[in-house]
Amino acid sequence: MKRWYIVTTYSGYENSVKQDLERRKESMNMSDMIYQVLIPEETVEVVDKKGNKKQKVNKLFPGYVFVEMEVEGEMDEDLWFMVRNTPKVTGFLGSSGGGTKPVPVPKDEMDGILNKLGLIVKPKLEFNVGDKIIVVSGAFKDREFDIVNVISDKEKVVVLTEMFGQSIETELLFSEIKKLG
Repeated sequence: MKRWYIVTTYSGYENSVKQDLERRKESMNMSDMIYQVLIPEETVEVVDKKGNKKQKVNKLFPGYVFVEMEVEGEMDEDLWFMVRNTPKVTGFLGSSGGGTKPVPVPKDEMDGILNKLGLIVKPKLEFNVGDKIIVVSGAFKDREFDIVNVISDKEKVVVLTEMFGQSIETELLFSEIKKLG
């Protein structure tokens, strides 16, 4: 399964580590295990002392390089060894050393980073207060509700459910519902 991991580096050496990882994956026949090496950056416009506008590239996470790798249950020891022993790499974020396996970046967090960089685009789902929806998964599957609130940034809607004779606000994820009509 493809997962993203964060490799820690000496600050300022991120580009060097990226180039070395790209070269090493080819020379060590690991192209089928390492898919992408990414340094999240953003370009901002700055004004110098003379009032001239210039473009400046800022690293969003200085000292870190993101690597998308193929992992089958346990991380392949050769792959981990190759990445860990790349010059200027100090380790994996989420690994305390001593043979412990690194922790992958949670999918929702990585999707947020990739979305911010414009590398993926979240599908735009339009839900509005008053829309009728049907729940397609979860505890309320196949039940219909009216939306009473939309929390766009968290990709959730709020509906009223009835429990013990009282109306209770319940949050549902966009992925759990489908608009009717």
